Amino acid sequence: MRKIKLTKQEKTIEKALLKGEYIDVTKDEFNAIAKAIASRKKDAVLNLRINSKDLANIRKKAKKFGIKYQTFIAEIIHRAAL
Repeated sequence: MRKIKLTKQEKTIEKALLKGEYIDVTKDEFNAIAKAIASRKKDAVLNLRINSKDLANIRKKAKKFGIKYQTFIAEIIHRAAL
């Protein structure tokens, strides 16, 4: 049998699982989490033109939060659409 090579993130998750750092959730909590993830599924493409200074500011803010700028823009749009 071939040994599976895990990424650094996967190794961190595996160690946390073995230490018991994760907790069980109720079915309702699980469904709420699944619904939140599904609502953020990206299934459409959007092309738009914006001011380059605005884009630079968005990229700076996204970097500050440690996320990609396109993900940050998608989250802003998602929150505005609610």
